[in-house]
Order: sequence, then C-alpha cells, then structure tokens
Amino acid sequence: MNVVKNADLLYRPAAPLPKVADEVAKNNFGSYLKDALGEVHELQGKASEAIQQMVGEGKGDLQDTMIALEKADVSFRLMMQIRNKVLDAYQEIMRMQV
Repeated sequence: MNVVKNADLLYRPAAPLPKVADEVAKNNFGSYLKDALGEVHELQGKASEAIQQMVGEGKGDLQDTMIALEKADVSFRLMMQIRNKVLDAYQEIMRMQV
C-alpha cells in the first residue's frame, strides 16, 4: 500500500503556472523602446523649460540649465545610437538568405 501512496505523490497534477505570457508581453522590446522614447521626450521638455525660465523669465540657474541640456543631449544621442543598431540588425536580417 505504501507504493501506491508514493506513486500518488509523484503523479499529482501540478499547480497552474503563473501567467508568464502576460509578463513577457508587458516586458517586450517594443515596450522598453516606448518607455525610453518617453524618457527622452521628458528630458527634452525639462531642458526646454529650463531654457525658457532662464532666458524668458530671467529665473533659473545657469548650471541647472546646462545640466538639463546635457542630460537631454546625451539621452538623445543614446536613442539615436540604439535606433542605428536596430536598423543595422534589421537590414542584416533582410540580407539573410532563406
């Protein structure tokens, strides 16, 4: 009788797996790219506001404005490099022979 009980433990139905597909769909490359583009857009908006405050209203700090501009510039350059790498990868895939 012990053998039957042990066998019963071995072949017990598994618990349902968590919804991994939903997590994968949320964390795909497209969503990461969209988030990164949103961050770049946000940094450019902050830089634009800093310039407007400094030049237009006469408020603000030169160092803070320059830091905001450099953050926006670096993030934009990074975005352009990522775009170039993605386009290169796409072109390489299109050149592959089937």
